[in-house]
Amino acid sequence: MLRVRPILFTADASAWKHVLEALGLVCVQNQAGWMEFDAGSGRVALHHSPTGSPGGTVFGVEVGDLAEFARRTVADGTRAELIDADLGQAVRITAHDGFTFLADKATSRTTSPDADPALAVVGTWLAPDVPQAAGDMRNIGARARNMSPGAADFTCKNGGILQVRQSGSTSSGPLAFEYDGDPAALEVRLAAAGLTAARSGGSLTVPAPGGASISVALPRPTPAQP
Repeated sequence: MLRVRPILFTADASAWKHVLEALGLVCVQNQAGWMEFDAGSGRVALHHSPTGSPGGTVFGVEVGDLAEFARRTVADGTRAELIDADLGQAVRITAHDGFTFLADKATSRTTSPDADPALAVVGTWLAPDVPQAAGDMRNIGARARNMSPGAADFTCKNGGILQVRQSGSTSSGPLAFEYDGDPAALEVRLAAAGLTAARSGGSLTVPAPGGASISVALPRPTPAQP
């Protein structure tokens, strides 16, 4: 099992909950400052922090069997080790460029039927060497979708999209989504929640707490038939 699940650190969890639910996610866990939200594909964790976090969003995934995931990742050529993390045992992956992220034990293999099926969570890794980082993504079990020297996109078997983007240094990128449904219907739903999204080219920019914004990639128009 492999599913995208970035973690968003925020001092205003209730405001972020409002935005995520307006986008079409469903809260499936809410306890002691920790919330998890299902999208139609992928999941987002929301962690309340009094001061937020300098990075905002932390790249991460969920897996089924931690020990087996670590074994396969190491066998494929990327460093992975079982550790005791804040929320229990996890696997820490260390990529070839030094980027580290966690694979946590999935609390559920299923997705809430109430989540918008057209919405997919996107986890972003900013990396100086995209082909090298793409190799590490393959080694954790992600499936290549689109590849180029400066960008690489992957799907995960159990939901969500992982993307690698060119950057001068390695870090987690901001929370993002893809929407494979009717953009107008999504805009109406956001407006009903008091959120005015701006459409530009192939994406929507959705206002988020603290002056932040969320990018939602939209489906490409189907070319007209001659």
